[in-house]
Formats: sequence, structure tokens, C-alpha cells
Amino acid sequence: MYVLADESGSMRPHIDELNRGLASLHEALLGEPMAAAKVRFSILGFADDVQERLRLADLRRENELPALFARGRTSYRSAFSALRQRIPHDVASLKAEGWAVHRPAVFFLSDGQPTDEWRDVYGQLVDRAVTPGAPNIIACGIGHARAETIVEVATQPEYGFVAKAGVDLGAAIAQFCTALTKSIVESGRSLGSAQPELVVQQPEGFRMAIDVV
Repeated sequence: MYVLADESGSMRPHIDELNRGLASLHEALLGEPMAAAKVRFSILGFADDVQERLRLADLRRENELPALFARGRTSYRSAFSALRQRIPHDVASLKAEGWAVHRPAVFFLSDGQPTDEWRDVYGQLVDRAVTPGAPNIIACGIGHARAETIVEVATQPEYGFVAKAGVDLGAAIAQFCTALTKSIVESGRSLGSAQPELVVQQPEGFRMAIDVV
């Protein structure tokens, strides 16, 4: 699982809340060791470029999560290019270590519109004939992120969410992290069942982006 989080300058007033939310996620997963054991977790921050904050971690073995930092512009192209390069390598590395690898899931959070053209590289990323391990992408938009853009980013209509009008951005970020935690725990538990599946929780205070468009 990957968290692909917007680190652009507009996130500066709320980046501390995102870091606190991820710390809470870490604490919650430490209380769910059976689920956490089945998940490898990466955190990527994107702005003008992508900075890897955490790489393929077993969260049970991490003392704390690294911080995200607000900087630069909102380059969706950089975000999806990084995943396009990274995911096949990560899948191959895990398989080489003897792990069974399920389709990656990307939890994408942005508070604004992209500052560049991104659809071509995104298309390569999600095309299973092009990218080994092409991911499911769960997209959440807050602030100035438009519902129609979030619909395009989510790989299925039910995977795209936008914060409801009037919802405080800090509260929306906290709810995103809460839903992410529940999704990871439930998906991790599912991996031990006869029918493993990706479980996606809709964040409280959000609605499906397809219903806003």
C-alpha cells in the first residue's frame, strides 16, 4: 500500500494534521499486528517532484513515521511517474523475498488542481498490459481539488471521494487518515481469508466524487 500525499505549498497550514493522522494510523496498526504483518507500507510526498518518506515498511518494526513537508507546486505528473517506475520494482523485490503480492493500492490525497499534464503517464500506470502490478487508486480530494479530477484519478468510481462543502480541511485530513487506517486493517484481515480483497472505507465528511460531478 502506498500513501501518495500532496506536499504542495497550499498544504502548509494543514501538513501537521496530516503528519498527526499518519502517526495515529501507525499507532492503530501496532494494535493490529496480524493485519499489519500482511501489509508493506510506503509514504510518498509529491509537489514539484516526489520524495520517498517511507519505503516498503513493515509498520510493526517502525518506531515512528517520517514527516511530510509542504513545498512547491502540485505535479500530478511527477506523482504518477514515480509510481510507474517504483511499483514494478517493488513487486519484483517482494516476490524475490518469497512473498505473495496482491495488487498494490494507492491512497491519493490532494488539496488542489494539477499544475501539469498527467493523463498520459497515468494511463501507463494503470494499464495492466503496460505496468506489472498496476495499482488500484483510491483518490481523495479536499480544498480546491475538483470532483471531476478526482473521478479521473480513481481507478473505479467507488474509489473517488471529495470532502463535503464547508468541511474544515484539518478535519477532512483527519478523517482521511481514519478511513485509511480502517481500510488497511480490514484489507490486512481479508488477506488471511479464503477471498482476499481490498477494503475501501469512505472517509466521514466526504462524498463520492462521481455524485458531485
